[in-house]
Amino acid sequence: MKTTTSAAFIGAFALTVALTGCATAEDQSDETPSDQGEAAEETAAEYNEADVDYISGMIPHHRQAVHMSEMLLDKDDVEPEVEALAEDVREAQGPEIEQMESWLDAWGQEEAGPDQGDMGDMDHGDMGDGMDGGTMQHEGMMSEEDLDQLQESTGSAASEMFLEQMIVHHEGAVSSAEQHLQDGANPEALELSEDIIDSQQAEIEQMEELLEDL
Repeated sequence: MKTTTSAAFIGAFALTVALTGCATAEDQSDETPSDQGEAAEETAAEYNEADVDYISGMIPHHRQAVHMSEMLLDKDDVEPEVEALAEDVREAQGPEIEQMESWLDAWGQEEAGPDQGDMGDMDHGDMGDGMDGGTMQHEGMMSEEDLDQLQESTGSAASEMFLEQMIVHHEGAVSSAEQHLQDGANPEALELSEDIIDSQQAEIEQMEELLEDL
């Protein structure tokens, strides 16, 4: 009699657990995707002009860093540690470019044109934190002359020039990111700025040490 009662109790308990598990799974399948979708839409919709200006200008800024890194990686006889750093810069900033492009697309905004955020002709001494044509002027961009010098350099001279230019380039990115943290609104873009400050400040310190050892 006891055995029959115990078996019945265990069976009822197992059924209750199973039904509870099914209900939980159904609740999650019904609510979670919708909640996540709404949260994603809210995050994408939460942005201001400072976010657009910052991202629109940071894309060409990142592209130039990738370009400079690839220029160095194409050279022979550069310092191995400097070569490794250039690879790190390229691998880190390439995906960030894609991420920023997706944000502009979600916001219905276009990337800055050659007269607005793409400052390949801007001398790195012309550091401005104001607005030009509605787009933030990101600091630290190399001029065409700077890039030509890096392209023509070889060996240890190329390693040294790359480090010197990239330190200035990173310092500009950190400065722009710090300004964006004060003015921006989009949570994901603000998080990117925090990441840029942390990662590029660490690389600046690394590059300064490498320069001392050359």
